This record gives sequence, C-alpha cells and structure tokens, in this order.
Amino acid sequence: MKGIVRAAATVAAGAGAVLLLGGAGAAAADGPGRGAVHVLVNGAFENRPGELVDIDVQGVRAGAAVTAHSPAFRGPVRLAPYGGRAPDAGQGHHARPAVAPSARPGAYPLTVRVGGRTVAEDLVRVRAPKPPLFQVAGGGGALRPGERVGLWYDDLYPGERGTSFTVRSPVFPAPVRLVHDPRGSHWNNPRMFGASVTLPLGAKDGTYKVTLAGPGGRALREARLVVRAARPGDGDYLGRARGPAFFTVPGAPERARTDGQRVGAGGTVNVLWRDASPDPGEDGRLTATSPAFETPVPLRRDDSKAGDGDDPRYYGPARIRRALGPGAYPVTVVSHHGRVRKTGRLLVTGVTGSRTGSGAAERPGDGIRPAVSAADGRGGRAAEAGGTGGSGVPVAVLAGAGGGVAGAAALGAVLVRRRRARAVD
Repeated sequence: MKGIVRAAATVAAGAGAVLLLGGAGAAAADGPGRGAVHVLVNGAFENRPGELVDIDVQGVRAGAAVTAHSPAFRGPVRLAPYGGRAPDAGQGHHARPAVAPSARPGAYPLTVRVGGRTVAEDLVRVRAPKPPLFQVAGGGGALRPGERVGLWYDDLYPGERGTSFTVRSPVFPAPVRLVHDPRGSHWNNPRMFGASVTLPLGAKDGTYKVTLAGPGGRALREARLVVRAARPGDGDYLGRARGPAFFTVPGAPERARTDGQRVGAGGTVNVLWRDASPDPGEDGRLTATSPAFETPVPLRRDDSKAGDGDDPRYYGPARIRRALGPGAYPVTVVSHHGRVRKTGRLLVTGVTGSRTGSGAAERPGDGIRPAVSAADGRGGRAAEAGGTGGSGVPVAVLAGAGGGVAGAAALGAVLVRRRRARAVD
C-alpha cells in the first residue's frame, strides 16, 4: 500500500431540506424564518462496527433537546451543546456515538430530532469489520539511519481486547509503546494504537525484524524493515542543496537572497536551506552556524502549504550578536552527514535602535500556515467553521470519518513525506 494515512472526514455537501415545523422544534431555531428549519446533512465514509460517527448540529439554541436516532447505534444519542469554542463557531450541538458492534454491513437511517421533532434525515453506512493489521511506515524501501519510523496497530475487530501493545526491534534504541490518541488523526477508531521511533544515526545496514507484542508480552505480529545508509550514486548521498540564503520579509522565503542581505547587529534574520534530495535521516538535525549568530540556528522543515511546488526547504530565525562590528560574516550549513558543506555571506551593519528584522523573523509555520483539514484540531467537527450561515438557520452535519484524518502532526508529516508503508495481516 502507498501509505497508512487514511484520508477521511473530508465533508462533501449534501442535499438541503426545508421542514415546516411548529411548536418546540421551530422554536429551537434562531434567526429569520422561524418555523421553517433549513437543514443540511453531509455524509462521509463508511464506518466499521465500533468506529465513532461525528454528528454536528448547528444553529440550535443551547437549551434545546437534540437527539440522534439510528438502528446503527445502540440507542438514542443525546447531543451536547457546544462548549469552549470560539464565539464565531455559532450555536450548536455535538456527539460521537459508536456504531454498534453487532451492526451488519449496510445503510441505516439516521434522524436528528429537536424537541421531539425530526429536523434531519440521512444514512449511516456500515461496512464489514476487517482483521487486525500491523503497519510499519517506511516499508517498500530502505530507511536511512536517523530516519523516523511510524508504527500502527489497528485491532478494531470483534473479540479484540487490551490496550497494552509494545513494539521491539534490534534496530530500535528501546521498546516502543503504542497508544491511542483520541485527538489524533485516527480519533474515530478507538482501537487504533500508534507511535513513532527514530532510528539511531549509527544503525548498521541490514534487514531487521519488528515484533508487536500484546498484553503479557505475547507476540502478535511481525514485520521487516530495511536500513541502509546512502551510498555514492544515491540521490540523497549528496543531494541537490541550495543555500544558505536569507530573508526578513514575513512569509516570503521565496525572496531569500544568498548574498547582499543586510541585517543590523542585534537584529534577526531567517536562514533558508533548500535541498531537492534531502537525507531523510537528517530531518530535524540541520543547523546553520556563524560567528555572527548568538547561537547555532536549528533549521526546521517547512511543511506548510506555501512550500508546495518548491524543493524541500528548511529555515529558522538567527539572532545577530549585538556587540558585532559591521562586515560580511560567513554562515555555514553542513548536511548529508558531513558530505555537503555550503557557506553564504551575511552583511551586518551597525547596531540599530530597534531589533532590526526581529519582527519579521519567523519559524516554519509562523505566517505561513499549513492547510488544516476539516476534522483537524478537535478531530472531525467538519462543519465547525460554517456556523449558522448568514441567515442563522440550523445546519446538521454527519461526518462518519471511517478512514481517519490525514495528517497529524509530527508523525503525520513522516507518513506524508515518505508515503510508503508495509502492512502485515
């Protein structure tokens, strides 16, 4: 398989409906059109028995009784009013019921009721369960020493129990405990356990066994991973590096200059490094050094949307020593385990009254915002940004993210960059 990240919770617009209601149901809606409740229900992906379905109903006053009903659930589900959200999120209710373990594959009707009145109807689609699956991200190709490896175990299957799972391998520095993250990309699967581990920089070339153990230390699954350092002829042996370059304009790495960039003593400038074929094992380890800097500068990978279409790039803010005299100072970046060394020149001017460039310096992600999926953050409240709309009418959203959500922070980045996985049933 190409990757273990299962994209889900990407909500497609569904059909709207207008129900003419009276009494408690109509009174629950705010805004114009009282008595005519406009409901939008969005469907997502199929869910296995035991997976969570995210239901979001917007535009209903907090005091209203909102419930969801479906044969796919064990019983009626009470939706709770929003709490702790931003003011512009609007009024709404939310719940995450689990598909009943006994549910068989098929489409089940779903109704949303406000004050006992039906205001929305949709379907909950259920697919068959699948056997437990152990995945090692990075399979399908050799891993480099120092590279980060993602580990996942999905045992959402009838009869599976326990929450203590550990992965061991002779190449790992220590046993790795897998945990479930209810706020992570697999929030909808309560039986998805994951972790990541960084291979030692001194890892020897070879094929290593990876063993998953369950409660009591009993071996459950095995996988293999290959470790091999870059060799002459490999694309990442020397890479295709450019830089270091420098920029001070916020959110504009594309305007970086390799020479002629000026910064005042005591100010701050961003150091940029590009490499079309970086060594995966050096992610998070690149630094820029200079006698002009107060300290060495860590160069972080830019995973933001702004970096799409560009070579992989790394940058970080450098603080210039205040007592530094004017002149041209070398800035050096060493990569590919010492095989590549490049030096640029930074022009330092006299001390300025303000922190020259300090307001413009940024870390990757500051000012360049990464794309946020609809289900990120609080994990799948897909219509959260929609509020009640210009008319203030209620909106009901069903996001049954049976495939999980792409991306998640550090580990998600590993999976997206490598886009490789080895799966062992």
